[in-house]
Amino acid sequence: MDFNDTPEQAKFRKTCREWLEKNAKHKDNASKEPSFANKDILEEAKLWQKKKYDAGWAMLHWPKEYGGIGASPIERIIWANEESKFDVPKGIFEIGLGMCGPVMMQYASAEQKERYLPPMAEGKEIWCQLFSEPSAGSDVAGLRSKAVQDGDKWIINGQKVWTSGAHFSDYGILVVRHDPDLEKHKGLTFFFVDMKSPGIEVKPIKQITGGSSFNEVYFTDVEIPDSQRLGEIGDGWKVAITTLMNERLAVGDADGVDVEDAFRWAKTQDSLGEPLLNNKAARSSIADWYCEKSGLKNTKLRTMSALSKGDTPGPEASITKIVSAGKLQDIGNFGIDSLDMAGMLKTDNQEIKSFQNAWLGAPGMRIAGGTDEILRNIIAERVLGLPQDPRADKGLAYKDIPSGNS
Repeated sequence: MDFNDTPEQAKFRKTCREWLEKNAKHKDNASKEPSFANKDILEEAKLWQKKKYDAGWAMLHWPKEYGGIGASPIERIIWANEESKFDVPKGIFEIGLGMCGPVMMQYASAEQKERYLPPMAEGKEIWCQLFSEPSAGSDVAGLRSKAVQDGDKWIINGQKVWTSGAHFSDYGILVVRHDPDLEKHKGLTFFFVDMKSPGIEVKPIKQITGGSSFNEVYFTDVEIPDSQRLGEIGDGWKVAITTLMNERLAVGDADGVDVEDAFRWAKTQDSLGEPLLNNKAARSSIADWYCEKSGLKNTKLRTMSALSKGDTPGPEASITKIVSAGKLQDIGNFGIDSLDMAGMLKTDNQEIKSFQNAWLGAPGMRIAGGTDEILRNIIAERVLGLPQDPRADKGLAYKDIPSGNS
C-alpha cells in the first residue's frame, strides 16, 4: 500500500497550498476555540465559502454544473488536508455539504439539484439534518415524528432535537414515520424542508460550553409538497443510511487540542518545582496520544488509498471517530488537571480555554454521527464478524413495540 503522493497528486497539493497561502493565514500555535455551528462567525464563514466557490475550491469533487470541478476523491482529501492547516472558519457548512449535499445529489430530481446544490456550495443557503428525537437518538429508526399524506402534500407533526445549526439554516433534510403498522425500519419516508415553513419552531439549547450550537425543532402541521420527498415512500431508512455514512466521513476526527499542544503545555507547566513533562505519568499519557495520532494518520491514509483507487472505504470512519473523540477528551482533562482547581475557572487565556473546550465539547463529539457504543457494535459485527445483539423489536410493527409510554 503506497501512501505517497503520485506526481499528479503532488502537483495538485502544491496548487492547493499556494492558493491557500495567498488567501488565508496559517494556524498559530495556540489552539483556537472550536467554531462548529457558531452563529457569531456566520458572515465570516459565508465570505470564505464564497471565495472558495469563486475559485473552484468549494466542492471541487462535485460536477461542474453544481459548483464543483469534477475532481477525484483523492483530490478532495488532499484539499481538506491542506485547508486544515490554515486558520479558516469551520463548522457552518459541514452538515449541508458533507451530508445533505450527497443525499440531494443521489435522490433529488435534476431540477432540484440545479436549484439547490449551487447555492449550497456557494454558501448562500445553509442546510441542517433533522434526525434525532427525544426517544430516538442512537436508535434513529425508533423515531416518532409523523407524516400523513394529504393529496400532493404531507402534513408533518413531531419534534427533533440536537439539530446543529437549525437556528440559522435555510433548509433541512428530514426523516419521519409515515406508517406505524410496518416494522420500524420500513415505515419511514425522507424529505427536504424549507426551515422557514409555517409551523416550524426552533429553540436553541444552551450548552455547558456556553454556546448554543444545537437546537430543538418542533413541527406543528407543517406542509411539505410530495415533490420534496427524497426516495420512494418507505425508503426513508435507506436514504438515512446514505446520510449517516456521509456523516461519519464529514464528522471525521475531532478538531481541537492534540498531542503537540499537550507536549508544549507539559514543557512549560510547573509540577512540584519541575516541568510537568518530567512526570512519568504525564510522559506516558503523551506517548499514548502520540501513538493514537500515528494510528489515526495511517487509518486516514488507508482511506485515501482506497479512494484513490475508486474503492469504498471500510469502517475507517467509525474507528477514527471513536479514537479521536476519546483522545480529545483525555487531552482536555490532562490540561485541566495540571492546573488543579484553577483549571475549572473561566479565563481569557486561549491555551487554557482550548483544554477546557476540549473537555467540555468532546462528549458531544462522542455522540455525533453515532455514539461510541453504536460504532463499536458496527466494528464488532462488520469487521470482526461477531453476532448481532438480540433485538426484541425484530419483526414487530412499530406500533406494537413496547415503550415507556405503553
